[in-house]
Amino acid sequence: MAKRSGRPPGGGGRQATADAVVDLDPESRPKRFMKSALAILGETGRTDFTVLEVVERSKTSLRSFYQHFSTKDELLLALVDKIMSESTRKWRQDTAGLPAVDALRILIDRICTPAETTTQDKVNRGLTFYNDRLAEALPSEYARVLAPVHELIKDIIHSGMDEGRFRTDIDVDATAALIMQSALGAMRMRVLGAELSGVPVDADHIYDFCVSSLTGRRDPV
Repeated sequence: MAKRSGRPPGGGGRQATADAVVDLDPESRPKRFMKSALAILGETGRTDFTVLEVVERSKTSLRSFYQHFSTKDELLLALVDKIMSESTRKWRQDTAGLPAVDALRILIDRICTPAETTTQDKVNRGLTFYNDRLAEALPSEYARVLAPVHELIKDIIHSGMDEGRFRTDIDVDATAALIMQSALGAMRMRVLGAELSGVPVDADHIYDFCVSSLTGRRDPV
């Protein structure tokens, strides 16, 4: 098992944050709407703003908004999609060519890194609250948003199998989904301040839990 002390190889953590969209093309109206929604999230940490607030912030019109998004849910889904796709691309770069155990450690560290600024924390908190809403209102689209992270974890698992470090008798799709949900769920609990034991679940806990499921042996039936 990889050592738990210190940070993993590859430097400090990166996380799925608003940074992925700060350089959006100002001439693209959909991106202007996303950037306005992001600004409101960064100021308030809330997602109960109205479409009109987004339109006024972006200095456009309601007609223009509804030409691109049918609802506020679609706007926020597009924002989450942009953040997750950009973050996953960076995570792939960070883990490329590494042994599977190190790649998994880095990935979990990136996902679980706490917000570094108040604005970032408010964005994370607001979107975390809204995840359940998106999963309920747009389940297929929300699953598509999470698919790149799932694929990355599957690739790491396959690499670990090829290296002889991970079990070969596991269901890769299901295991990757469980690892993804474990990391995202623990981060969610921390963001919402809902740690059950009073002791926050951190990246070390999640890594140990996940890697043990990949390296341990199944009990005989």
